[in-house]
Amino acid sequence: MVFACQRDSFLKEFTSLVVSCNPAEYKTNINGKKQKVNCFEVILKDTILFPEGGGQPCDYGLLNDIPVIQVLRRGSEAVHYVEKPINEGEQVLQKVDWERRLDHMQQHSGQHLITALADSEFGYSTTSWWLGEEISFIELDTPKMTVEELNTLEEIVNEKIRQALSVSVKVYEEGDPELTESRTRGLPKDHKGSVRVITIENIESNMCCGTHVSNLAQLQVVKLMGFEKGKKNKINMNFLVGNRVLNKIEKLYKNELSLNLLLRNGPDMHQELIEKLQKTVKISNKKADLMMKDLVTLQVKSLKSMAPYPKVYTVHRPDAEIDYINMFIKELNDPNILILFTVGEKDGHMVLMGPEDKVAEFGPKLAEILEGKGNGKGNRYQAKVKNLKNVNKAELLIKEAAL
Repeated sequence: MVFACQRDSFLKEFTSLVVSCNPAEYKTNINGKKQKVNCFEVILKDTILFPEGGGQPCDYGLLNDIPVIQVLRRGSEAVHYVEKPINEGEQVLQKVDWERRLDHMQQHSGQHLITALADSEFGYSTTSWWLGEEISFIELDTPKMTVEELNTLEEIVNEKIRQALSVSVKVYEEGDPELTESRTRGLPKDHKGSVRVITIENIESNMCCGTHVSNLAQLQVVKLMGFEKGKKNKINMNFLVGNRVLNKIEKLYKNELSLNLLLRNGPDMHQELIEKLQKTVKISNKKADLMMKDLVTLQVKSLKSMAPYPKVYTVHRPDAEIDYINMFIKELNDPNILILFTVGEKDGHMVLMGPEDKVAEFGPKLAEILEGKGNGKGNRYQAKVKNLKNVNKAELLIKEAAL
């Protein structure tokens, strides 16, 4: 079935009959975790909300002011997932999220254009593509690509946009002999019924189920962001189209203004000033490392001179990192003394070093007091901890080992 969104991708509102509405579960990611959401599957007589397919994500929108959280294609039907039930036989007003729709149209039509020209100009055919939330990529069937080729392709693509070539859609019935003249890339494997062919004037004709612009001028501009090695003998080329290019420029411009204030100079000086800062930081870190080494040497010397020599010792430094602990252990080089190291203010690290039996006994207990998770091996137990306010309790516990 060819849906209303495919017959006219510029429709923003549409009324249609509810064919069915049934309870369902929808799998989604919430805060990075896969969860099932109770919802309803709504099938309409026709829809302007594009169901996910052909590399293009689904549309979002409203059914009678009820948010649509997902649209999937099931054979010849589009299944709309909503959080509230809708009566069967009811006429519903559909409203598409136009900003999302236009973005997907620009990226998808842009992909068709880039793919066609990469093939005709360089012989690099497209094996797959992905429309991401921020950036998209095309997988090219070539083991290598040059920056010169990328730049040339970008120039040709944008020249075609400036020519304002038309993008037309024609619907064919299955078995029509004219379909043999079109590519099959982008058509879902389980597609049934009529077939849409997207034609970019004087460039290509290609079967596709997605939503598209009607003229290349509506793409505005294409920016090829670069490429990298993908699967074996493949190249992944990243790209932005239309409003995404403008959004990227705006983001970069804001970053530029922020750097102007931080560096107290214009963008032409940013690289030079940052390189100077990096050099200064490198020198400062080297000096700090030398000072820390001198400090550790003095502390270890003081420890070794203690009489009587302690069986248990504790060291806490709120201003240090775990490098300090490792340096101390190396300088001391004594596996017989039980030492608890803690570094950080509110949270940080703990390390317990000493005889293996004592480390195995006290390590987990100390981690629990300091609200941390860790592990131990041999004469060392270490953990990341969240509550160094309890460091005094931890020190009291470890001193029991001396009794």
